This record gives sequence, C-alpha cells and structure tokens, in this order.
Amino acid sequence: MMKRKANTSMKIKRVISNSLTHVFLSVTAFIWILPIFFVILTSFRKEGGAYKSYVIPRGYTLDNYRKLLAQSGSLNFTSWFTNTLIVAIFTCLLSAFFVLSIAYVMSRLRFKLRKTFMNIALVLGMFPGFMSMIAVYYILKGFGLLETGPMKLAALVMVYSAGAGLSFYVAKGFFDTIPKVIDEAAFIDGATKWDVFTKITIPLSRPIIVMTLLSSFMIPWVDYIFAKVIIGQDRKYYTIAIGLWTMLEKEFLEYYYTQFFAGCVIISIPIAMIFLFMQRFYVEGVSGAVKG
Repeated sequence: MMKRKANTSMKIKRVISNSLTHVFLSVTAFIWILPIFFVILTSFRKEGGAYKSYVIPRGYTLDNYRKLLAQSGSLNFTSWFTNTLIVAIFTCLLSAFFVLSIAYVMSRLRFKLRKTFMNIALVLGMFPGFMSMIAVYYILKGFGLLETGPMKLAALVMVYSAGAGLSFYVAKGFFDTIPKVIDEAAFIDGATKWDVFTKITIPLSRPIIVMTLLSSFMIPWVDYIFAKVIIGQDRKYYTIAIGLWTMLEKEFLEYYYTQFFAGCVIISIPIAMIFLFMQRFYVEGVSGAVKG
C-alpha cells in the first residue's frame, strides 16, 4: 500500500511538473510570436497612418505590398532589396572562404607565432566592430572606394568579408574534432594540403559551413551602422536596413508606416528560404560526421 501511495504521489507530482512546464513554454512561445504576429497583421492593415489604439486591423489589403514594390522615387524598395541581395551573396561566399581557410590553417598547421595570432584575434573579436568605423571609412576613402554607388557596395562587401575572418574560432573547434589520421592517410597517398582541405575536410564540415554561410548572409540584411557610414546619403544605393529606417523618419512615417511592415515581411522571406534549404545539408552533414 505504501509503495502504491508513493508511486501515485510521484505520478501526480510528475503530471503537475509537466503541466507547469507546458504552461511556461506556451506563455514564452506566445510572447516570442506576438511581435511577429503584429508585424504581419500591420503589413496587411487597410487603415493608413502610423500608430493606432488597437492591434487587430479593422480591414485588410494587399495595397501596402503593391505600393512598396511599385515605388520608383527616392524611396525605392526594389533597388534596396537588389543592393542588399548582391552584397549578401558576395559577402556570404567571401566570408565563408576566409573563415574556413583561416580555421583550417589554425587547426591543422603549426607555425611560429600561431598562438600569438590566435590570442590577438580573440582580443580583437571582443571589441565591437563599430569602434573601427571612422578608421575604416577614411581607409576606404583614401583608396577611392567611396566615389560612386557601385564602389560603395563593393566596399561594403570588403568590410563585411574582412571582419568575418576574426570569427574563425567556432570553425576551428569543429575542424579539431575531425581526426588527423584522415589527413595523414591522404598525405601518404600523395594528396597536397589543398587537396585535403577541399576534398576531405570541407565535405566533412557541412554543419559549420552552413552556419558560416547563414551568419555571413544575414549581416548585410541587419547592419545599419557600417552601411550608413559607407553609403552616406545616396538613397539609390541604400541597403534594406537603411531604407526601411528611412521610412520611419518624421516626413515619411504617416504614409510609409504600413509599407515599412510589408518590407519587414518581404526581407524575412529569403532568409527563411535559405535556412530551410540549408537545414537539409546541415542534418546530412551531422549524420555524415558521426558515421565518419
């Protein structure tokens, strides 16, 4: 009888604990989803103007998206989207190459001042990037990279890609988990270090490659400070972050408020698509690494 009562008491406590956990998780999920829900609803809101005393729109329309995509003046969302996509693609490719190359060298090769370089990179990575903003601006200006709009976009790619090189520690840690015996076997068969890097290490490193690609792709979409300093007032070559922020300025707020939220929904689509596409390779890479 005592055992039955104890088991019953344990089951009741377990049920209560699970119920409280589910309630807590449900409340947390609701709080997390609420801003996203508000953004989507406001992007379809029929009533114009900025702030309303209610959250649920009185009417719904697609005009906010139509007007946003049909802009052709100084506030051209399509142009901003194209600029950001170009910068993101080139930044994504260059950043991945820099990060993976540096991580491989630091993980596999041993050379003089290696630890010193890693310590310097670790210390520099602790400082916010915008601390070097003014210095980077004058360096780019000195090289004549801020003369035209296309050159400014190229300068943005250079800044984002070069800055990504310091974030090699995570990739290095992943490369450290790959047995060096594989490399040594390849060297015995006559492979070069480049062969080992491209044909052995990279195929086994899909998880870290996916993470590097995603993180470097998102930087141009969310960065405002560096982009604003480098692009300046040339609205034709604005990136998404600068352009959407411009819509919230005092002279544009009343007219572009709902279009701003429509733009927020649109720019989330490519990031979500890339994540869903890359997720398959991430899972395959993890399972392949475990099997190896």
